[in-house]
Amino acid sequence: MEFYQAIIIAIIEGLTEYLPVSSTAHMIFTSSYYGIQDDPFVKLFQVSIQFGAILAVVALYWRKFFDFSRLNFYIKLACAVIPALVLGKLLDDPIDEMLGDPIPIAIVLIIGGVVLLFIENFFKNPTVFKEEDISIKKAVTIGFWQCLAMMPGTSRSAASIIGGMQQKLTREAAAEFSFFLAVPTMLAVTVYSIFLKGYGPENAEVKGYKLLMEADNLKLFLIGNVIAFVVAIIAIKGFIGIIKKYGFKPWGWYRIIVGAALLAYFVTNKA
Repeated sequence: MEFYQAIIIAIIEGLTEYLPVSSTAHMIFTSSYYGIQDDPFVKLFQVSIQFGAILAVVALYWRKFFDFSRLNFYIKLACAVIPALVLGKLLDDPIDEMLGDPIPIAIVLIIGGVVLLFIENFFKNPTVFKEEDISIKKAVTIGFWQCLAMMPGTSRSAASIIGGMQQKLTREAAAEFSFFLAVPTMLAVTVYSIFLKGYGPENAEVKGYKLLMEADNLKLFLIGNVIAFVVAIIAIKGFIGIIKKYGFKPWGWYRIIVGAALLAYFVTNKA
């Protein structure tokens, strides 16, 4: 992976991680376009730079994350992340297989866009307006909704926001809780990807941290995380403003248009 490719992928991660458009899909499309998607380090890079995006949420909501008097907040996040941890481990290999083909991911991107166009028609009259009013049961239910994002192209943000709205959260409260839930979820994914997951052919698997130590890989990893952190802060602030004013329809149309364009591109180039 070239230096400029790492920068572009990191910018895409920062822009899309917390938007309901699937950061994974966008990074896979980009790396597939450059012809580097099968590179083991590229696969690690796409997951590990999510750490920078995680820190963006912690930086923006630091009062909430470091208010240790609010034990219930941490309990809710811990309970909500359990479904993703269990299912993520069980489905690790099938997920890896799906990540290799951008065509079904583009199709899922389009389907998710159609859902976002009409989602607010299904979940009306919310009763939960802030995180403090979310029960542990509601948090766990949202955690199960988040697991839908294990299908590449779905979007972790979209799945957890829809889950929040199904649990009677306002769209703003659902979006914020999705941000909070991303921290333990993506931290676990990053740690697993770096220290436990193997990359490469079955007879020559290399742990993620060993890949980071090769040549300029560590430099790309550090730069990628810094860029993802900065861009994610901007994206989060912009996203909240847009959903307050316009709801989810702009993101629905975006997913449909981009998904259709990418589907046409990859089908044409595969033929």
